[in-house]
Amino acid sequence: MSATIKAIEYYLPDGRLDNSTLNQLFPDWSVDKISAKTGIFQRHIAANDEFTSDMAVKAANKLFEKNDIGAESIDFILLCTQSPDYFLPTTACLIQDALGIPTSAGAFDFNLGCSGYVYGLAVSKGLISAGIAKNVLLITSETYSKFIHPEDKSNRTIFGDAASASLITQDDGFATIMGFDLGTDGRGANNLIVKRGAVRYPLDQASEDYVDEFNNVRNEKNLLMNGTEIFNFTSAMVPVLVDRVLKKNNLASDDIAMYIFHQANKFMLNHLRSKLKIPEERFYYFLENCGNTVSSTLPIALKEAVNSKEFQSGDQLLLAGFGVGYSWGGCVLACE
Repeated sequence: MSATIKAIEYYLPDGRLDNSTLNQLFPDWSVDKISAKTGIFQRHIAANDEFTSDMAVKAANKLFEKNDIGAESIDFILLCTQSPDYFLPTTACLIQDALGIPTSAGAFDFNLGCSGYVYGLAVSKGLISAGIAKNVLLITSETYSKFIHPEDKSNRTIFGDAASASLITQDDGFATIMGFDLGTDGRGANNLIVKRGAVRYPLDQASEDYVDEFNNVRNEKNLLMNGTEIFNFTSAMVPVLVDRVLKKNNLASDDIAMYIFHQANKFMLNHLRSKLKIPEERFYYFLENCGNTVSSTLPIALKEAVNSKEFQSGDQLLLAGFGVGYSWGGCVLACE
């Protein structure tokens, strides 16, 4: 049984952090330097009293309202997040109640970052193919800004908050979900991590603030990213991932009408596009006004590509997500 993406919507918080504000906070980083390095001009930031479930519900309600989807039609909820409302209960249960989805629906969270949307598509397709669900509500929702030290200029220039909601169904949609390639290398876990706050390293034992070699203020309770190691991992792994996805779908690189990668930052995306020799007109960018929204970058970019009619019926798209874990995943979408 095939599975398709019926519709996608997303939510961006009202709060904004633009490059002018960052320049005021970090005078050695000019507006032009930030935009040139990251390709980002502003990021949306969740309010102090706005959390993952709040954003998820707003994205899902937008999906329902704009696409005439009834909450009663949903029989499974998948939530990808690394910033859940609570350790327990699972945030997906809170979302089920808030949206009025039937209690007969299954629901769970899964903890993944930038590969999360691709993994969510894989699980959704599996649930539908196995006859377990007919209509899966796949949500990505992340408030990374709450993990970032206010004096960490590196991470504050990159990450924004967002949520997306996709309906994955056995019925007709705008794209059929084809074959996947997924991978994991936990040896890179410490290169993108919030070390304190869970059970192994309690929050009350966090270190004092310290300054790294790039003059970013750090603390073990905040997000730590080793940019050099993340870049090296991505540069090495993504070309292998793309090759594997193409082979698993019996395609050549020229068969892909549009490549949509996790929107990490413009420098990284340009490097990958050049390394893979992908023509610029077949490589999609959408991060200028929202930044790196972690698991939401792919559905946001895919939604915008649909809106701007970047592809047509019969085209094939390649999605690739990669990052924290290390974790990576790719798949092909066949446009209807």
